[in-house]
Amino acid sequence: MTSVALTSALDGLALRQRTIANNIANINTPNYHAKVVSFENALAQSVQAGEGNVTAATTRSTAATNLNGNNVNLDTETLANIDALLRYQFAAKAVDGPATAMRTALRTS
Repeated sequence: MTSVALTSALDGLALRQRTIANNIANINTPNYHAKVVSFENALAQSVQAGEGNVTAATTRSTAATNLNGNNVNLDTETLANIDALLRYQFAAKAVDGPATAMRTALRTS
């Protein structure tokens, strides 16, 4: 179950990174509304239920728009990207941990 939950987290974080990149690419597009990715609450509930498998959802941001109708905020997107990157790296290390331990054990034999 742990590996299923970590895989779900990695998938959700990868989608978040792609979504942030798309938001930034559209920062000057009139009437473009940023998208946000959420999965953490659903993942926590799924893990609590003993499952761990969820699909991330992308929704439209409700942040205020500027004069051209666009609501992408570069500062917000940059911070969200850093957060997603760090979380992704942490989850990837957690997935790789058992394999690294096995490789280390096999080398010392």
